[in-house]
Amino acid sequence: MKSLLSIFATLLIFAASAQNFPKIEETVRIKKLTPPTGKIKMVLDTDTYNEVDDQFALAYALLSPEKIDLLAVYAAPFHNDRSANAGDGMEKSYEEILRLLKFMDKPAADFAFRGSNRYLEDLKTPVKSPAVDDLIKKAMASSSDNPLYVVPIGCITNIASAILIEPKIIEKIVVVWLGGNSLYWPHQREFNLQQDVLAAQVVFNSGVPFVTLPCQNVVSHLHTTIPELKYYLEGKNELSDYLYKIVLEYSGGQKAWSKVIWDVSAIAWLINPAWVSTDLVHSPILTDQKTFSIDHSRHFIRMATSLNRDAIFRDLFEKLTK
Repeated sequence: MKSLLSIFATLLIFAASAQNFPKIEETVRIKKLTPPTGKIKMVLDTDTYNEVDDQFALAYALLSPEKIDLLAVYAAPFHNDRSANAGDGMEKSYEEILRLLKFMDKPAADFAFRGSNRYLEDLKTPVKSPAVDDLIKKAMASSSDNPLYVVPIGCITNIASAILIEPKIIEKIVVVWLGGNSLYWPHQREFNLQQDVLAAQVVFNSGVPFVTLPCQNVVSHLHTTIPELKYYLEGKNELSDYLYKIVLEYSGGQKAWSKVIWDVSAIAWLINPAWVSTDLVHSPILTDQKTFSIDHSRHFIRMATSLNRDAIFRDLFEKLTK
């Protein structure tokens, strides 16, 4: 009974907050959810210091100019044993972004931005930051016919905050998020989602054109190993050596160990949607219990269902060592 009351309370909050968002016709939303075929404008939102896979994703985006025009990168908050709190996680991620950009001879000025220093406290109050301001600026300069692709690969605080401050941006962006688990997975206790459940609820409920790449049991197939990384990356260049080194250190010398580099999946879908199969599904309701409740009257989103692990890593390794 308590669980049902909680779900009902969440629905009431959603109903109240949804009034602030522009209404997008379903045919328009579905058209925007069509996998892109040409070159797209993109911003990347990343908790870069959280693990070791965000670094691969940032490099992958920058090394794919034939499909991606990366306009900015935003530091996202995170809190685990690699940070003292969410704000510290954001700051460490920002510093890691600067390190990666230096390896790639990419100037950070007007390109890398600090994001939110804390999570949302309710469904209506944004967390302001330079990243949020820049996202709104770039989104409003885009158009419905040529949207800005917003790619968060950490918690979704910065994107939710931007939507809350300027709801009109949902008409000018497509959000591609590595977060949560599959629609019918028994729970949504996944790191990116559970870091800021309120932010995820805002985005799921806003009606923004939304592509999700679930961790379990879809992008969790993007495993690699130390021997594979050593073979393809070690000694090729300064960047590839750094990426190999951070994964090696993260492994702690364990035997028969592999690491999921799942953040690259969002970039891979934009480069070649054939590598990541997706379906249109009704946007689920994210409950406070970190589960999905299904309502087939809700708007559509696009959700990944499987991927081609080998094709993605082949393209990634070739670009890292070209």
